[in-house]
Amino acid sequence: MKLKIYKRSFASIALSSMLLFGCGVDFLEETNPNAITTDTFWETSKQFQSGLATVYGALQFQSISGAGLINEMILGDIGGTESWYRPTAYRNLTYNDASDQVTDKWNELYIGVFRANQVINQIQEADPSLFAENEKETIEAEAKFLRAFFYFQLAHTYGKAVIRTEIPVTDEDFNLPPSTKEEILNTVVLPDLEFAKTHLPKSWDDKNKGRVTWGAATSLYGKTLLFQEKWSEAATEFKSVIDSKVYALTPKIRDNFSEENEFNEESIFEVAYNSEINPGANGSVVDDDPGRTGAEATAIATGLGQLNFGAYNTLLPSYYLHELYVNDEVDPNNSINKDNTQSVRMSASVVPINGEGLYYQLPIGTRGGWAFGQSAYIKKHTNWYHLPNEDGNARSGINFRHIRLADVYLMYAEALLNAGGSVDEAIEYIDLVRARSGVVTIRQYLTENGNTFPQLHISKQVHGTQPMVAPTADNIMTHIRRVERPLELAFEGHRWKDLVRWGIVKEVFDELRQDEVWREANKASIFDQEPLFIAERIRPDFLLSSANYSPTVHNYFPIPALELQNNNQIGN
Repeated sequence: MKLKIYKRSFASIALSSMLLFGCGVDFLEETNPNAITTDTFWETSKQFQSGLATVYGALQFQSISGAGLINEMILGDIGGTESWYRPTAYRNLTYNDASDQVTDKWNELYIGVFRANQVINQIQEADPSLFAENEKETIEAEAKFLRAFFYFQLAHTYGKAVIRTEIPVTDEDFNLPPSTKEEILNTVVLPDLEFAKTHLPKSWDDKNKGRVTWGAATSLYGKTLLFQEKWSEAATEFKSVIDSKVYALTPKIRDNFSEENEFNEESIFEVAYNSEINPGANGSVVDDDPGRTGAEATAIATGLGQLNFGAYNTLLPSYYLHELYVNDEVDPNNSINKDNTQSVRMSASVVPINGEGLYYQLPIGTRGGWAFGQSAYIKKHTNWYHLPNEDGNARSGINFRHIRLADVYLMYAEALLNAGGSVDEAIEYIDLVRARSGVVTIRQYLTENGNTFPQLHISKQVHGTQPMVAPTADNIMTHIRRVERPLELAFEGHRWKDLVRWGIVKEVFDELRQDEVWREANKASIFDQEPLFIAERIRPDFLLSSANYSPTVHNYFPIPALELQNNNQIGN
């Protein structure tokens, strides 16, 4: 039975976040005795829990955890699209300050901040006797974690943002200058996470699954330090999560992208969706629309699923990512892949024409597709494994995982390498991720190849061979950047932020554009051939992004045009 904790309707209680917004002007100097106001709402622990639920509800917004993220998933090296789809503007880096995801994400993150601030501000004044033991501190810690998450997203999506930790009332409160990324992280994110780490439990009972935990706060704290290049401190945080033994890799990697095992042992921070609540509401409808009831579902599956199965495949795996999965070499001695020749990581993430198993309950290729340069489709976050089609009303109940243990393992390995730590230990944690999917580990490559391993990100189709290299810190770091993180975490919302913080966007785009040029020149000999079975054309995913990319323009979204108009303290 699908868990419904924090999957109940947020829409009814979300109204409180609008009704509670106070202003300093009496309306006709009359008071409605039935109105909900800040003077009458925050009077019981139940009301604080209801207010907190609206903060969790903001996580469901499509720009934060749903279909809007497709526009960001395409920004890096792992995704492509077709010219007639909306994500083309993001693939080609021709979006602007009025583009949909640019404006929607800013607005929706600030709705989350606004709701969190209400809870945090009001609970400071609340009588402790209203709450059960530790309840007051825990509510505040949950709200502060969520505010930290929203501000982490603002900082690393826009590069700067306006810091608001109080409810704005006057014009001066609304018109505040933006703060830098580092100011946001040091002033809000890290202090909020410090508080959350101290006061959140390591786990919740089954009735409260879905609430954030110490592990979520510690992992995000470590990630914030990692992005600040505070390597040793980040490694310490990640290791504390690992050593807590609260989390473990799921035996089946697919359980991280389906409804079958939600809030599992690998999940650290997960956003709940439900396709059964509020039937009839489109999956893209969220709870901040006063005219409609929120769906509690996500529309991302309809955006990603294959066109012939009631979806739109607006995001496609790039040839680079497709070939990475082809190169994810199965370990014949690992029983995980005993019944297949392709890795379970590939089968859980993408589907090529020569894929294994059923797809939407049919043999692969039954309904067509895999033509016009579309070599593979995305499986992650879609209902391919249990439904014959995607829902016609764009409703899916698959939760979105923002942080899971495999990500923590890879971030820990990265922090270790950059801190001058043990290369062997870094390989150990990379190999835990690889072994879970039954593919040849780095240690196996080293043992079998004279202490060298292949550079798996180099296209064998284009270049013929993959150089063998020694396990130096630099080479293992390249493997994390170019192989392990894209393979394990593709389409989970990390890739563009990773490429930007590593400073390798231009290098990667230019390399992949040259691979496209080679494929175009040699298409007659590679069409319908291994390893990618490309048919009819070479899709030019990096033609314009390689030419257009400028770090000062594209590393971060611009502040939305409407915000520039409304806030006179933000310059162009």
